Amino acid sequence: MGSDATLRWFRHAELKHGRVAMAAMVGFLVHINHIHFPGMLSTTYGISFESLSNMGPFDAWNAIPLLGQIQILWTIAGLEHASESLNPQGHYMKTGTPGDIKFLKKFYWGLGASKLSPAELAKKRESELKNGRLAMIGIASVCSAMAIPGSVPLLTGAPVLTGAAFALPFGTF
Repeated sequence: MGSDATLRWFRHAELKHGRVAMAAMVGFLVHINHIHFPGMLSTTYGISFESLSNMGPFDAWNAIPLLGQIQILWTIAGLEHASESLNPQGHYMKTGTPGDIKFLKKFYWGLGASKLSPAELAKKRESELKNGRLAMIGIASVCSAMAIPGSVPLLTGAPVLTGAAFALPFGTF
């Protein structure tokens, strides 16, 4: 039903969505456990990191000043652009490797990846795929449980997903 380029496109999308889901789950777990930086996010608006950690995730996002939200979205857009066009091997649908972000080598955890044997690297890549798939299921379950109470039986009545901070008005999606 598709070519090798199509398969590389699907694999890149799976890796990218898995990485986003892993970041989302870590962020969600950090937030609901009230782990936060010390100090102020914005002295101009009087917003502390502690006050954000006491809000629900949607309220916390809405409490971040507009310039802060723009910075977050601009960083995400920059990473997206870089993953699509700055790969020295070429685009992943032509000559590059799906999910390859070696251009960020100075900034991400994979500094030692070049020292791995091909077998170790293949094992780590498979592990990343599996963890990403699990994170996608996890964050989808949390979103479902928050939007439709009782839709995820395992999370029914979970104290971290109840309360006014997690209530969404009907039709806000």
